Amino acid sequence: MSFVDLCLDGDVLEDEIDDFVERWHEDEETPLELHDYLGMTWEEYSAWATKPSILPFILSARKRGTTFDQEMNQERLALAARAETAEEARKMESWLKLIGKLK
Repeated sequence: MSFVDLCLDGDVLEDEIDDFVERWHEDEETPLELHDYLGMTWEEYSAWATKPSILPFILSARKRGTTFDQEMNQERLALAARAETAEEARKMESWLKLIGKLK
């Protein structure tokens, strides 16, 4: 089973992902790319590799049966609603554009 599957089943914790990455590096016989080994799509992996703190959103999307994009759009709206200033909301929007979640 992949890291994502095990995490969703409650068998491993989110912070154990580095152990899985290390195992992948040590396994000379695996034909899998790292994102497949972890159980992520390329899009999810790219976002996680850029900003590891995004892992809970990847797992949440899987748990809720939505796409990563839908989860990020929901989070963007929630963050904008919680922003204390317009500047804070703009910074969040810029970051989402930087990681390719907004166009």
